[in-house]
Amino acid sequence: MMSTKITPGKLAGLKAVSDARGVIAAAAMDQRGSLKKSLAKEKGVAEVPDEALIEFKELVTEVLTKHASAILLDPEYGLPASKKRNGKGLLLAYEKTGYDAALPGRLPDLLDLWSVRRLKEAGADCIKILLYYTPYEKSAINDHKQAWVERIGDECRAHDIPFFLELVGYDVHGEGEKSLAYAKRKPDVVTGSMEEFGKERYAVDVLKVEVPIQMEFVAGTKAFKGEQAYTRAEALEHFRIAASSTHKPFIYLSAGVSNPVFIETLELTAESGVSFNGVLCGRATWKDGIAVYAKQGAKAFEQWLNTTGVENIENVNRALKAAHSWYNKVEAGEAVLA
Repeated sequence: MMSTKITPGKLAGLKAVSDARGVIAAAAMDQRGSLKKSLAKEKGVAEVPDEALIEFKELVTEVLTKHASAILLDPEYGLPASKKRNGKGLLLAYEKTGYDAALPGRLPDLLDLWSVRRLKEAGADCIKILLYYTPYEKSAINDHKQAWVERIGDECRAHDIPFFLELVGYDVHGEGEKSLAYAKRKPDVVTGSMEEFGKERYAVDVLKVEVPIQMEFVAGTKAFKGEQAYTRAEALEHFRIAASSTHKPFIYLSAGVSNPVFIETLELTAESGVSFNGVLCGRATWKDGIAVYAKQGAKAFEQWLNTTGVENIENVNRALKAAHSWYNKVEAGEAVLA
Protein backbone atom coordinates (compact mmCIF):
# COMPACT_ATOMS: atom_id res chain seq x y z
CA MET A 1 0.00 0.00 0.00
CA MET A 2 1.54 3.27 -1.08
CA SER A 3 1.12 6.17 1.31
CA THR A 4 1.56 9.89 0.94
CA LYS A 5 4.13 11.86 2.92
CA ILE A 6 2.34 14.55 4.85
CA THR A 7 3.56 17.91 6.17
CA PRO A 8 2.80 19.18 9.71
CA GLY A 9 0.25 21.81 8.61
CA LYS A 10 -1.67 19.38 6.44
CA LEU A 11 -1.61 16.78 9.20
CA ALA A 12 -2.94 19.29 11.75
CA GLY A 13 -5.71 20.33 9.33
CA LEU A 14 -6.79 16.75 8.68
CA LYS A 15 -6.82 15.94 12.38
CA ALA A 16 -8.94 19.05 13.03
CA VAL A 17 -11.74 17.77 10.76
CA SER A 18 -11.62 14.11 11.85
CA ASP A 19 -12.93 12.17 14.83
CA ALA A 20 -10.74 10.38 17.35
CA ARG A 21 -10.50 7.36 15.03
CA GLY A 22 -9.11 9.39 12.12
CA VAL A 23 -12.43 9.17 10.27
CA ILE A 24 -13.95 12.26 8.64
CA ALA A 25 -17.58 12.49 9.82
CA ALA A 26 -18.28 15.95 8.42
CA ALA A 27 -21.48 17.82 7.61
CA ALA A 28 -21.72 19.83 4.39
CA MET A 29 -23.48 23.21 4.28
CA ASP A 30 -21.74 25.05 1.44
CA GLN A 31 -24.74 25.02 -0.93
CA ARG A 32 -25.47 28.50 -2.26
CA GLY A 33 -27.30 28.87 -5.60
CA SER A 34 -29.20 25.59 -5.28
CA LEU A 35 -30.18 26.34 -1.67
CA LYS A 36 -31.39 29.82 -2.61
CA LYS A 37 -33.57 28.33 -5.36
CA SER A 38 -34.98 25.61 -3.08
CA LEU A 39 -35.83 28.07 -0.29
CA ALA A 40 -37.53 30.45 -2.75
CA LYS A 41 -39.50 27.60 -4.32
CA GLU A 42 -40.76 26.31 -0.94
CA LYS A 43 -41.65 29.85 0.11
CA GLY A 44 -43.43 30.50 -3.19
CA VAL A 45 -41.36 33.63 -3.92
CA ALA A 46 -39.02 34.65 -6.72
CA GLU A 47 -36.03 35.11 -4.42
CA VAL A 48 -35.07 34.93 -0.75
CA PRO A 49 -32.77 37.51 0.90
CA ASP A 50 -29.16 36.63 1.73
CA GLU A 51 -30.12 36.78 5.42
CA ALA A 52 -32.24 33.66 4.95
CA LEU A 53 -29.23 31.68 3.68
CA ILE A 54 -27.06 32.98 6.50
CA GLU A 55 -29.63 32.03 9.14
CA PHE A 56 -30.28 28.60 7.59
CA LYS A 57 -26.54 27.84 7.66
CA GLU A 58 -26.20 29.08 11.25
CA LEU A 59 -28.99 26.81 12.47
CA VAL A 60 -27.68 23.74 10.63
CA THR A 61 -24.15 24.36 11.90
CA GLU A 62 -25.14 24.99 15.50
CA VAL A 63 -27.21 21.82 15.79
CA LEU A 64 -25.40 19.33 13.56
CA THR A 65 -21.79 20.02 14.54
CA LYS A 66 -22.65 18.55 17.97
CA HIS A 67 -22.83 15.25 16.07
CA ALA A 68 -20.17 15.77 13.37
CA SER A 69 -16.37 16.00 13.29
CA ALA A 70 -16.42 19.13 11.10
CA ILE A 71 -18.54 21.39 8.92
CA LEU A 72 -18.02 22.48 5.32
CA LEU A 73 -19.17 26.07 4.71
CA ASP A 74 -18.76 28.72 2.02
CA PRO A 75 -17.12 32.09 2.76
CA GLU A 76 -19.96 33.99 1.04
CA TYR A 77 -22.82 33.19 3.43
CA GLY A 78 -21.26 30.75 5.88
CA LEU A 79 -18.81 32.77 7.95
CA PRO A 80 -21.36 33.76 10.65
CA ALA A 81 -22.22 30.04 10.93
CA SER A 82 -18.54 29.17 11.33
CA LYS A 83 -18.62 30.87 14.74
CA LYS A 84 -21.27 28.37 15.90
CA ARG A 85 -19.53 25.10 15.15
CA ASN A 86 -19.11 23.78 18.71
CA GLY A 87 -15.32 23.65 18.46
CA LYS A 88 -15.34 21.27 15.49
CA GLY A 89 -13.18 21.51 12.36
CA LEU A 90 -13.88 23.89 9.48
CA LEU A 91 -13.59 23.30 5.74
CA LEU A 92 -14.16 26.31 3.50
CA ALA A 93 -15.19 26.16 -0.16
CA TYR A 94 -13.03 28.09 -2.63
CA GLU A 95 -15.07 27.75 -5.83
CA LYS A 96 -17.93 29.86 -7.15
CA THR A 97 -21.30 28.18 -6.90
CA GLY A 98 -22.62 26.43 -10.03
CA TYR A 99 -21.14 26.85 -13.52
CA ASP A 100 -21.85 28.88 -16.64
CA ALA A 101 -24.40 26.79 -18.55
CA ALA A 102 -23.77 28.88 -21.69
CA LEU A 103 -20.23 27.47 -21.97
CA PRO A 104 -19.49 23.83 -22.77
CA GLY A 105 -17.75 21.59 -20.24
CA ARG A 106 -19.00 22.96 -16.88
CA LEU A 107 -15.79 24.92 -16.39
CA PRO A 108 -14.96 25.87 -12.80
CA ASP A 109 -14.17 29.27 -11.36
CA LEU A 110 -12.74 30.49 -8.06
CA LEU A 111 -14.31 33.09 -5.77
CA ASP A 112 -13.03 36.51 -6.81
CA LEU A 113 -12.27 37.93 -3.38
CA TRP A 114 -10.74 34.85 -1.80
CA SER A 115 -7.42 33.04 -1.87
CA VAL A 116 -6.11 30.08 0.13
CA ARG A 117 -4.28 32.60 2.32
CA ARG A 118 -7.54 34.46 3.04
CA LEU A 119 -9.55 31.30 3.66
CA LYS A 120 -6.91 30.16 6.14
CA GLU A 121 -7.05 33.57 7.84
CA ALA A 122 -10.84 33.21 8.04
CA GLY A 123 -10.34 30.05 10.12
CA ALA A 124 -10.28 27.23 7.55
CA ASP A 125 -8.60 24.00 8.66
CA CYS A 126 -8.96 22.63 5.11
CA ILE A 127 -9.75 23.96 1.63
CA LYS A 128 -12.47 22.35 -0.51
CA ILE A 129 -12.94 22.65 -4.26
CA LEU A 130 -15.80 21.24 -6.33
CA LEU A 131 -14.97 20.11 -9.86
CA TYR A 132 -17.39 18.69 -12.42
CA TYR A 133 -15.33 16.07 -14.20
CA THR A 134 -15.69 13.10 -16.50
CA PRO A 135 -12.96 11.17 -18.35
CA TYR A 136 -15.40 11.13 -21.32
CA GLU A 137 -15.15 14.92 -21.79
CA LYS A 138 -13.10 16.46 -24.64
CA SER A 139 -9.43 16.48 -23.76
CA ALA A 140 -9.13 20.26 -24.32
CA ILE A 141 -11.70 20.85 -21.57
CA ASN A 142 -10.16 18.31 -19.18
CA ASP A 143 -6.72 19.82 -19.79
CA HIS A 144 -8.11 23.17 -18.67
CA LYS A 145 -9.54 21.57 -15.49
CA GLN A 146 -6.36 19.68 -14.70
CA ALA A 147 -4.23 22.83 -14.90
CA TRP A 148 -6.77 24.59 -12.65
CA VAL A 149 -6.51 21.85 -10.01
CA GLU A 150 -2.68 21.93 -10.21
CA ARG A 151 -2.74 25.66 -9.39
CA ILE A 152 -4.96 25.15 -6.36
CA GLY A 153 -2.87 22.19 -5.22
CA ASP A 154 0.25 24.33 -5.33
CA GLU A 155 -1.49 27.17 -3.47
CA CYS A 156 -2.56 24.76 -0.70
CA ARG A 157 0.93 23.31 -0.61
CA ALA A 158 2.43 26.79 -0.22
CA HIS A 159 0.15 27.49 2.76
CA ASP A 160 0.51 23.96 4.18
CA ILE A 161 -3.23 23.35 4.42
CA PRO A 162 -5.12 20.21 3.32
CA PHE A 163 -6.75 20.23 -0.11
CA PHE A 164 -10.07 18.37 -0.48
CA LEU A 165 -11.10 17.88 -4.10
CA GLU A 166 -14.79 17.11 -4.63
CA LEU A 167 -15.40 15.34 -7.93
CA VAL A 168 -18.88 15.24 -9.44
CA GLY A 169 -19.42 13.40 -12.70
CA TYR A 170 -21.79 14.42 -15.46
CA ASP A 171 -23.13 13.16 -18.76
CA VAL A 172 -21.57 14.15 -22.09
CA HIS A 173 -23.46 11.67 -24.27
CA GLY A 174 -26.83 13.43 -24.13
CA GLU A 175 -28.40 10.69 -21.99
CA GLY A 176 -28.85 12.64 -18.75
CA GLU A 177 -27.43 11.79 -15.33
CA LYS A 178 -30.62 10.02 -14.25
CA SER A 179 -30.65 7.58 -17.15
CA LEU A 180 -29.86 3.86 -17.15
CA ALA A 181 -27.14 4.51 -19.76
CA TYR A 182 -25.38 6.99 -17.46
CA ALA A 183 -25.72 4.61 -14.50
CA LYS A 184 -23.78 2.04 -16.56
CA ARG A 185 -21.03 4.56 -17.34
CA LYS A 186 -20.85 5.97 -13.82
CA PRO A 187 -18.35 3.41 -12.43
CA ASP A 188 -15.88 4.46 -15.16
CA VAL A 189 -16.58 8.16 -14.54
CA VAL A 190 -15.86 7.84 -10.80
CA THR A 191 -12.91 5.45 -11.14
CA GLY A 192 -11.27 7.44 -13.94
CA SER A 193 -11.62 10.70 -11.99
CA MET A 194 -10.18 9.19 -8.80
CA GLU A 195 -7.29 7.72 -10.74
CA GLU A 196 -6.46 11.04 -12.41
CA PHE A 197 -6.63 13.31 -9.38
CA GLY A 198 -4.89 10.86 -7.06
CA LYS A 199 -1.68 11.68 -8.97
CA GLU A 200 0.94 13.52 -6.91
CA ARG A 201 1.09 16.48 -9.33
CA TYR A 202 -2.31 17.70 -8.07
CA ALA A 203 -1.29 17.66 -4.39
CA VAL A 204 -4.81 16.60 -3.36
CA ASP A 205 -4.94 15.33 0.23
CA VAL A 206 -8.47 13.92 0.31
CA LEU A 207 -10.68 12.99 -2.62
CA LYS A 208 -14.37 13.67 -1.97
CA VAL A 209 -16.12 11.37 -4.41
CA GLU A 210 -19.46 9.99 -5.48
CA VAL A 211 -20.13 6.32 -4.93
CA PRO A 212 -19.39 4.55 -8.24
CA ILE A 213 -22.96 3.33 -8.75
CA GLN A 214 -26.50 4.73 -8.87
CA MET A 215 -28.43 3.05 -6.05
CA GLU A 216 -31.81 2.98 -7.80
CA PHE A 217 -30.26 0.80 -10.53
CA VAL A 218 -28.79 -1.84 -8.16
CA ALA A 219 -30.99 -4.94 -8.22
CA GLY A 220 -32.05 -6.19 -4.81
CA THR A 221 -31.58 -2.91 -2.91
CA LYS A 222 -34.41 -1.06 -1.16
CA ALA A 223 -33.60 1.93 -3.40
CA PHE A 224 -34.04 -0.17 -6.60
CA LYS A 225 -36.66 1.26 -8.96
CA GLY A 226 -36.98 -1.61 -11.43
CA GLU A 227 -34.38 -0.81 -14.11
CA GLN A 228 -31.18 -2.77 -13.57
CA ALA A 229 -27.69 -1.49 -14.39
CA TYR A 230 -25.90 -3.85 -12.00
CA THR A 231 -26.50 -6.85 -9.79
CA ARG A 232 -25.59 -6.43 -6.11
CA ALA A 233 -22.36 -8.40 -6.69
CA GLU A 234 -21.41 -6.15 -9.63
CA ALA A 235 -22.14 -3.03 -7.56
CA LEU A 236 -19.85 -4.30 -4.78
CA GLU A 237 -17.12 -4.94 -7.34
CA HIS A 238 -17.48 -1.39 -8.71
CA PHE A 239 -16.83 -0.06 -5.18
CA ARG A 240 -13.66 -2.16 -4.96
CA ILE A 241 -12.36 -1.17 -8.40
CA ALA A 242 -12.89 2.56 -7.72
CA ALA A 243 -11.26 2.31 -4.29
CA SER A 244 -8.23 0.51 -5.71
CA SER A 245 -7.68 3.26 -8.30
CA THR A 246 -6.01 5.57 -5.74
CA HIS A 247 -3.86 5.34 -2.61
CA LYS A 248 -5.15 8.74 -1.41
CA PRO A 249 -7.62 9.06 1.46
CA PHE A 250 -11.15 9.37 0.06
CA ILE A 251 -14.57 10.14 1.47
CA TYR A 252 -18.05 9.87 -0.01
CA LEU A 253 -20.49 12.69 -0.68
CA SER A 254 -24.23 12.15 -0.33
CA ALA A 255 -25.04 13.65 -3.78
CA GLY A 256 -28.46 14.92 -2.74
CA VAL A 257 -30.02 11.50 -2.09
CA SER A 258 -32.42 10.95 0.81
CA ASN A 259 -31.16 9.82 4.21
CA PRO A 260 -32.45 6.21 3.85
CA VAL A 261 -30.82 5.86 0.41
CA PHE A 262 -27.50 7.25 1.68
CA ILE A 263 -27.56 4.89 4.67
CA GLU A 264 -28.22 1.92 2.38
CA THR A 265 -25.38 3.14 0.14
CA LEU A 266 -22.99 3.18 3.12
CA GLU A 267 -24.16 -0.33 4.08
CA LEU A 268 -23.27 -1.48 0.57
CA THR A 269 -19.89 0.26 0.92
CA ALA A 270 -19.29 -1.61 4.19
CA GLU A 271 -20.25 -4.89 2.52
CA SER A 272 -17.73 -4.24 -0.27
CA GLY A 273 -14.96 -3.98 2.34
CA VAL A 274 -13.32 -0.91 0.78
CA SER A 275 -11.10 1.34 2.88
CA PHE A 276 -13.06 4.60 2.69
CA ASN A 277 -12.23 7.32 5.20
CA GLY A 278 -15.53 8.97 5.99
CA VAL A 279 -18.17 11.25 4.49
CA LEU A 280 -18.99 14.85 3.82
CA CYS A 281 -22.74 14.62 4.00
CA GLY A 282 -25.03 17.56 3.32
CA ARG A 283 -28.48 17.22 1.88
CA ALA A 284 -29.03 13.65 3.16
CA THR A 285 -29.11 15.23 6.63
CA TRP A 286 -30.94 18.57 6.27
CA LYS A 287 -32.66 18.63 2.84
CA ASP A 288 -36.15 17.84 4.20
CA GLY A 289 -35.84 20.78 6.57
CA ILE A 290 -35.82 23.33 3.72
CA ALA A 291 -39.63 23.31 3.51
CA VAL A 292 -39.90 23.58 7.31
CA TYR A 293 -37.67 26.67 7.38
CA ALA A 294 -39.36 28.27 4.34
CA LYS A 295 -42.93 27.72 5.53
CA GLN A 296 -42.69 27.75 9.34
CA GLY A 297 -39.61 29.81 10.10
CA ALA A 298 -36.38 29.50 12.08
CA LYS A 299 -37.83 28.20 15.36
CA ALA A 300 -39.66 25.31 13.70
CA PHE A 301 -36.57 24.49 11.62
CA GLU A 302 -34.42 24.43 14.74
CA GLN A 303 -36.85 21.97 16.33
CA TRP A 304 -36.80 19.86 13.18
CA LEU A 305 -32.99 19.84 13.20
CA ASN A 306 -32.87 18.83 16.87
CA THR A 307 -35.12 15.85 16.17
CA THR A 308 -35.16 14.61 12.55
CA GLY A 309 -31.88 16.31 11.58
CA VAL A 310 -30.02 14.76 14.53
CA GLU A 311 -31.61 11.38 13.81
CA ASN A 312 -30.42 11.65 10.18
CA ILE A 313 -26.82 12.46 11.15
CA GLU A 314 -26.79 9.73 13.81
CA ASN A 315 -27.88 7.24 11.13
CA VAL A 316 -24.87 8.34 9.07
CA ASN A 317 -22.56 8.10 12.09
CA ARG A 318 -23.69 4.53 12.76
CA ALA A 319 -23.03 3.61 9.13
CA LEU A 320 -19.53 5.16 9.49
CA LYS A 321 -18.46 2.35 11.83
CA ALA A 322 -17.31 0.66 8.62
CA ALA A 323 -15.02 3.60 7.68
CA HIS A 324 -11.25 3.31 8.09
CA SER A 325 -8.77 5.84 9.46
CA TRP A 326 -6.90 7.94 6.89
CA TYR A 327 -3.83 7.58 9.15
CA ASN A 328 -3.08 4.33 7.32
CA LYS A 329 -2.81 6.19 4.01
CA VAL A 330 -0.41 8.95 5.02
CA GLU A 331 3.17 8.85 6.12
CA ALA A 332 4.10 10.90 9.14
CA GLY A 333 6.32 10.23 12.13
CA GLU A 334 4.64 7.91 14.65
CA ALA A 335 4.97 10.61 17.29
CA VAL A 336 3.02 12.98 15.09
CA LEU A 337 0.05 10.62 14.82
CA ALA A 338 -0.07 9.92 18.52
